[in-house]
Amino acid sequence: MVPSQTRIGIIGAGTSGAYLATLLIQQGFKVDLFEKAPYPRTDGCGILIVQAGMEALHQGNAQITEKIINAGDRVKLFEFRNLRGGVINSEHVTYEESEVPAMLVHRKAILEAILDELPPECIHFNAELASIAQTDHSAIAHFKDGTKWEGDLLIGADGIVSKVRQFIVPNVELFYLGDVVWRGIVEDNSFCPEGNFFVYVRGRGIYANFFHIGGGRTHWGFFIEKERTESEIGKLQPTNITIPPEELAKLPEDARKIIESTPLENIVCRFSYDIDPLPKIYDGRVILIGDAAHAKSSTRARGMTSGWEDGLYLAKHLANSANIPEALENFQTERLPIVHEYQRSSREISQKVGRR
Repeated sequence: MVPSQTRIGIIGAGTSGAYLATLLIQQGFKVDLFEKAPYPRTDGCGILIVQAGMEALHQGNAQITEKIINAGDRVKLFEFRNLRGGVINSEHVTYEESEVPAMLVHRKAILEAILDELPPECIHFNAELASIAQTDHSAIAHFKDGTKWEGDLLIGADGIVSKVRQFIVPNVELFYLGDVVWRGIVEDNSFCPEGNFFVYVRGRGIYANFFHIGGGRTHWGFFIEKERTESEIGKLQPTNITIPPEELAKLPEDARKIIESTPLENIVCRFSYDIDPLPKIYDGRVILIGDAAHAKSSTRARGMTSGWEDGLYLAKHLANSANIPEALENFQTERLPIVHEYQRSSREISQKVGRR
């Protein structure tokens, strides 16, 4: 096993970085978790956690799993509808007694459940990464406020626009998937029952989805294909974030009213991006996990799940390897084929389900 006195730094206190931190602290490592925001980034919308994701959490920390189960809804029904509201297909979901369920839950509840397992002194806020250096035996992170951290291993869990990735594989460009996506959360006690996931389709693709996330709230997503203007290329958000009324009008009235009743502060709008599969995810003593390593389309719901799987397996390799270089090489060998397949298949589905 890699010695327990090993110092490990993690850049990014989202769901992947924070979960990995809990696992490494359980193993006795000295962990510092760095977040550029001044407080935990618990904003966001609803999340579908597939069973593989819940299992990755359960294997590492059953308490986190239990908190998430209590905070959201078990998936009970997937229902596909046309734009007239007619049901195309319904699939009921059942579970064996020993199975952890797939969940519909607010991202805020997920991150809070993970952060509750961390000692407060290991998290450092207002820590925006400026640069990285390394020696044969250490990694060094320099932050914009002039401070630095030096330890045995540095992990980049800093998302799709990762600064850590620039150190390992420079100049990775975001790949535009062709969609603008609006997401929101609204109070709802009638349209979308507990555990239900509704998908509205047009032609070959998804137009909107709705699912209950507990607490009398429904998450919705609305998807439109759109060409970016020249000034929008590389931007995460379109210039105009208003949902086109003529597009929204294509939904049935009850679904449309759910979106229209959502407070503006509860709505986020983003372009959809992924990245091409990376040839490697570590260099020396610096490694990537989660979206920093393999950001992908949401079509297979493997974004958050694959980040937790990364954390679980990296922690296992650090526990079972003689030294850090061996652990990183073994982790990369195991994970790259898996995450490359997630990326390939997710993008392929995105490109097949155009809505025009």
